[in-house]
Amino acid sequence: MLVMKQVFSRYWQFVLAHKVGFISGAIGVVVLGALGGFILIAQPHFNLNIPNTRVGITAPAPTPPKFYSPLTGLEVANEAATKQEVRGVMIENSPQARPQSGLKQAGVVFEADADGGITRFLVLYQEAKPGLIGPVRSLRPYFVDWLAAFDTTISHVGGSAAALQTIRNGSFKDLDEFFNGSYYYRSTDRYAPHNVYTTSDKLIALSNAKGYTSSTFTGFPRKAEAPSAAPNAGSIDINVSYDPYNVHYDYDKPTNSYVRFESGVKHVDREEGQIAPKVVIVIKVPTKVALEDGYRVDMQSTGSGDAYVFQDGTVTQGSWAKPDAKTQISFVDASGKPILLDPGQTWITVIAPEKVVTWR
Repeated sequence: MLVMKQVFSRYWQFVLAHKVGFISGAIGVVVLGALGGFILIAQPHFNLNIPNTRVGITAPAPTPPKFYSPLTGLEVANEAATKQEVRGVMIENSPQARPQSGLKQAGVVFEADADGGITRFLVLYQEAKPGLIGPVRSLRPYFVDWLAAFDTTISHVGGSAAALQTIRNGSFKDLDEFFNGSYYYRSTDRYAPHNVYTTSDKLIALSNAKGYTSSTFTGFPRKAEAPSAAPNAGSIDINVSYDPYNVHYDYDKPTNSYVRFESGVKHVDREEGQIAPKVVIVIKVPTKVALEDGYRVDMQSTGSGDAYVFQDGTVTQGSWAKPDAKTQISFVDASGKPILLDPGQTWITVIAPEKVVTWR
């Protein structure tokens, strides 16, 4: 700065002494400014490399991705969990089989008449691995159609002639107890045929031995839970067949779930307690009795029909559709818009057209 002052002082002395005109002075100033810039640049102590003042600012860490089970819509640990095998099991529902094991942890349950009004459950697991599962019973052909869309293994103890003919055609992941007895056992606290059980560990080991380690399928479309401020379906009654198998639900607003009853008493899992699905669906399908290996219930599992979807304390009336066995069953409202389901257990009860479902 001292050098610049000296230069400017000498310049104005020169102008005054020689009476240089205003324009010449202006030109001189421009020239002098350039000279001053050169002098500044030339000074060894003057650093023009100004440091970045935004020191310490870093980009935010990326948000870790989230993964969801295609079976339940619930969040799972990683992508591999979304592709692990689905395990299907046929579970008995006669009074001698209650309380069952493994029902509460199922992701999806299909409930339908198996013989003369006695219902049976097709339960599906993916991320859940209950310790005990059973009693395991036989298979029916309409259950085969429902499970086909989930690319699942199926554990059962034999089945009707039509069901066995289908499940053994090479297109399914069949884990029939008849051919895999060491992965099942008979309990000593119940009488046959109500005492065949298995475990998740045994079924996973059997699946791995057969190379059934993943499942690829289309799950139900899901949404976030949204409990209604004014529930219109606080209780549900489903006329499935007759009293021991008729079903009642009470909506529990604090948990946004449906407490399940059978034959007038709470339906519980022996190990896990009260069964309370997040979503209850009732579908009506054509039903008849047909001669197979004896007279059997025959339910039309493909096609379309009436559907009632209960969730968030409300009911949506619409229809179901399933054009073929491999295509996932779908649910739409009266306007044809897909019904999005809450994440969690979905329980589907299948009844004949003349049966009644009521709510209040």
